[in-house]
Amino acid sequence: MHLKLSLITLLEAASLASALSIDAFIASFAYGSNKIKVPMLSIQIINLVCSCILGISIVAGTLIKQYIPDWLTIAICFTILFVLGVTKLLDSIIKSFIKKYNNFNKEISFSMFNLKFILNLYANPEDADIDASRTISPMEAASLAIALSLDGFTVGFGAALGNINGLAVFLSSLITDMVAVVLGVYLGNKIARKLYFNLSWLSGIVLIILAFLKL
Repeated sequence: MHLKLSLITLLEAASLASALSIDAFIASFAYGSNKIKVPMLSIQIINLVCSCILGISIVAGTLIKQYIPDWLTIAICFTILFVLGVTKLLDSIIKSFIKKYNNFNKEISFSMFNLKFILNLYANPEDADIDASRTISPMEAASLAIALSLDGFTVGFGAALGNINGLAVFLSSLITDMVAVVLGVYLGNKIARKLYFNLSWLSGIVLIILAFLKL
């Protein structure tokens, strides 16, 4: 029984981390297909920032959970995972809205915490190469990672309320984010042409399934 529960815990953590890494894969695929290099240092920054933000959100959820009734934590967990899952299913509409109402100019200066820049990256992660150097610099990687973590922070907080194993999710995230970026760039380079495919619906389905499993 203990082994079974441990296996379920690991599968749940891996599923959650994998769902959150799909955006990183899509962005990296776009870089590879456009011959934009992502150095190992930038890959490590993306991996660590995404995983750490996810970890922080899980810790926050765990700390707050002890002050909330069990029935309410389950309700909040389900709502967050379900709503974000549905949002992911409608991802193309959401991102089209951001693109339409966020007229971003690549020539303006930006800081790592510029909200408009972060929102633009959320809608267009391939725009992280702000200086058109054909290489994602450490600073650009950090900004991209923050944009990719917008969903992760919310999901991590909600998942922590639902008794998910935070350490397992964090460790899984370190693996899945790394694999997503490396594999995305590699496949993009191999195909060597610009393709658009949206896998957000897949992460949306995973999040919705996890939401119902928490009931």
